[in-house]
Amino acid sequence: MSTLWQIILATLAISLISLVGILTLSLKDETVKKFLLALVGLSTGALMGGAFLHLLPEASEKAIGTNVNIYIWVLVSFIIFFLIEKILHWRHCHKENCKTHTFGTMNLVGDAVHNFIDGMIIATAFAINSGLGIATTVAVAMHEIPQEIGEFGVLLYAGYTKKKAILFNFLTALTCITGGVLGYYLTNRIDNAELYLLPFAAGGFIYIAACDLVPELRKEKSLSKSLASFGFFILGILLMFFFKE
Repeated sequence: MSTLWQIILATLAISLISLVGILTLSLKDETVKKFLLALVGLSTGALMGGAFLHLLPEASEKAIGTNVNIYIWVLVSFIIFFLIEKILHWRHCHKENCKTHTFGTMNLVGDAVHNFIDGMIIATAFAINSGLGIATTVAVAMHEIPQEIGEFGVLLYAGYTKKKAILFNFLTALTCITGGVLGYYLTNRIDNAELYLLPFAAGGFIYIAACDLVPELRKEKSLSKSLASFGFFILGILLMFFFKE
C-alpha cells in the first residue's frame, strides 16, 4: 500500500472517532465521567510517550549532520499551540454565564484546526516509515477519544441537538484527512520537511498532554481515582514503548 493511502486510511480512522458521541447517548453522565478520567490518563501517557519515545528520537537522528536545532522547533511549536488555543478558545467554558452559542461555533473552528494539524503530524510520521506512522496515529487516537466526547458535550451545552452535534463534530473531524494529504505533499516537495515537522509535532503532543490533560487529572480529589488515572497514564506510555521499533 502506498504511503498516501496509508495516510488517508489513518486520518479517516481518526475522523471516525468523532462519532464516539453516538456511544454516549444511552449512557448516564456519571458513567461517561468515569470513563473519561481513565481515557484522559491513557491519552496523556500516549502523547508523552509518542513525543519522547518516537518523534523526538526520530527527529534527533534525522538532524545529525545538519544545522537544524530540533529543540528550538519543539519550543516554537509549544508557543504556537498556546497561541492558537488562546485565539480559538480551545478550552471548554466552565462559567455559567458564557455565551454558549458563540462558544459552540468557536469550538468547532478550533476543533477543525486541531484536527488539520493532527493530519499533518500523522502524514509526517508515515513519510518517515510505517511503524512511526502507526505509533503516531495510535497516540493521536488516544487523545481524540476523550476530546471528542468532551467536544460532543460542549456542543450540547451550546444548544445543538444530539444529531447536529454528532454531524458537525464529524464534519470538523474530516479536516484531519485534508491535513494528512497536505502534509504528504509537503514532505515530498520540501527538502528535509520532516526535520521541522517532527519536532513541531512533538511540541504539540507535549503541550496538549501537559497543559490540557494533566490539569484535568489533577482536579480529581479521590486518592483511589487519582491512582487509577495515574495507572492509565503509565499504561499509555508503555503502549507507546511497545510500539517502538
